Amino acid sequence: MAKILIAEDETALRSFVARALKLDGHQVEEVGDGAEGIDRLGAGERYDLLLSDIRMPAMDGIELAHQASAMHPTMKILLMTGYAEQRERADNLAAIIVDVVSKPFSLPEIRAAVTRALAA
Repeated sequence: MAKILIAEDETALRSFVARALKLDGHQVEEVGDGAEGIDRLGAGERYDLLLSDIRMPAMDGIELAHQASAMHPTMKILLMTGYAEQRERADNLAAIIVDVVSKPFSLPEIRAAVTRALAA
């Protein structure tokens, strides 16, 4: 299974998604914002997938995606957002992200999105 880093500032949502992905057999690590995500990625950790919210404090998911892609070009990146204008901001990232998942999402929807991202 995959090693996944989740960057999401909403603790309840982050835990919900992490728990579901762990039940699917993935190894999951969690951070509360993009800056923590960059710290984790820069510490030599290797991940198969970065699952990140777009709108977060300290560093948003767009900047995180750019820096993460530069550090680990083969890592898959899947973004999440509950804001239409944020989804539009991600459109110019097509070369480095797999998809953008709209919030709110159901457990089957996020699991399917992660499966598709890992297969891409």
